[in-house]
Amino acid sequence: MEKILILDFGSQYTQLIGRRVRELNVFCEIHPYNRYPVIDDSVKGIILSGSPYSVRDEKGPRIDLSEIRGKLPLLGVCYGAQYLAHFYGGEVAASDSREYGRAHLKVSDNNSLLFNQISENSQVWMSHGDTIVRLPDNYDVLASTEDVEFAAFKIRDEMTYAIQFHPEVYHTTEGTRLLENFLVNICGCCQNWTPDSFAESTIAQLRIKLGNDKVVLGLSGGVDSSVAGVLLHKAIGSNLTCIFVDNGLLRKNEFNDVLDSYKGMGLNVIGIDAREKFWNDLKGITEPEKKRKTIGRNFIEVFDVEAHKIQDVKWLAQGTIYPDVIESVSVNGPSATIKSHHNVGGLPAKMKLKVVEPLNLLFKDEVRRVGKALGIKEELLGRHPFPGPGLGIRILSDVTPEKVRILQEADAIFTQGLRDWGLYDKVWQAGVMLLPVQSVGVMGDERTYENVVALRAVASTDGMTADWVHLPYEFLAKVSNDIINKVRGINRVVYDISSKPPATIEWE
Repeated sequence: MEKILILDFGSQYTQLIGRRVRELNVFCEIHPYNRYPVIDDSVKGIILSGSPYSVRDEKGPRIDLSEIRGKLPLLGVCYGAQYLAHFYGGEVAASDSREYGRAHLKVSDNNSLLFNQISENSQVWMSHGDTIVRLPDNYDVLASTEDVEFAAFKIRDEMTYAIQFHPEVYHTTEGTRLLENFLVNICGCCQNWTPDSFAESTIAQLRIKLGNDKVVLGLSGGVDSSVAGVLLHKAIGSNLTCIFVDNGLLRKNEFNDVLDSYKGMGLNVIGIDAREKFWNDLKGITEPEKKRKTIGRNFIEVFDVEAHKIQDVKWLAQGTIYPDVIESVSVNGPSATIKSHHNVGGLPAKMKLKVVEPLNLLFKDEVRRVGKALGIKEELLGRHPFPGPGLGIRILSDVTPEKVRILQEADAIFTQGLRDWGLYDKVWQAGVMLLPVQSVGVMGDERTYENVVALRAVASTDGMTADWVHLPYEFLAKVSNDIINKVRGINRVVYDISSKPPATIEWE
């Protein structure tokens, strides 16, 4: 399968470049600039991302391009462009005026493959404090703006291009066309990566990889594990056993509802009640990362017990998707990781199981499209994402059965309210957070001192970025009133209006 490699220098826009490439039906992978894979014949081109660093900074990312430049098509974006200028005989300096926001291109080479069918004065989006003040001798200018002389350039006798603006953002009005020019006109990509082709090729690869081996899969009722289950079932049939664990951190009635939803799908599903084990092991733990690891470890232990009941199981399947992988890896090493993901990081040696992750190269919306191609019901594909650690990371303190009950009741009211008001499908993910705060309230003639919950509803496409949803005031008033009146233990409701970044979608 042909692909594009995106080498990440730490830009907040790197994942967005990847999404734009995928939307053009070209497969791509994002890798830290200092840990990219061996380049084989499947790689059709390379994109160098932007970075929060300056190329003049001693701590800025450095990369050896000797195996890439002149051998494969290359596109440098912002930091990538300045890197190609600064370290090959040109000069980059701090700009007299920081170059942020809209600008308009004046294309100086109308025959350039990169700017084919790009309009004169096309709007682009600048975001950099440095600027290129001199190009190396063998570099040709392709485009400029009023303030940026070298907005785009090409290295002579190479398929190496660079731009000092962001083609992936909405405000670059013809950015998608420019990226398509690079992918098709310069890299020669076929644009044949589609949900149907992914499903077909993945099933074929799974058949080869797994052979007659038996596989155990952890189902959650969510989109990711469900699509993974159907892919595996189509590949290996009855050799797949699915396990759905009630970890005591699910939504209200979710255990039975999920088991019912899988009836008729042909999946061999076993339900396990492990609530007491999870609750006992989580007693007294308040630190978010420790909670995640404790929940993840318990999943592994439960699977270990169940896997031993099935003869000759060789593989553990997981519904890991690409944002899980990206957020668990950093260009600056593990210390800069946003959070560990319960599906990322391998298994204890004692399990003696290999891991198979059919979806670990897909963004969330791509998983849904693959699920649709596989014929999975829309009611399942349309479910909001739900974190693997469940309500455990929506209780912002130690986990107890009583806190789980309170949060389940509040969450059920919020979720059903979204459905009743026709808002559920307009929200990408919604949930309730139980805060480690108690507030004074008045109910009737009594003074109360009870819990505060925060409602969270965001719009997103893949979870990498998200914005809060402007829910109607009347809806929020009704939900708040219902939660306070119907859930014993809550006397105050607030609404979270933070975007990602800087906040994450979950609070822990």
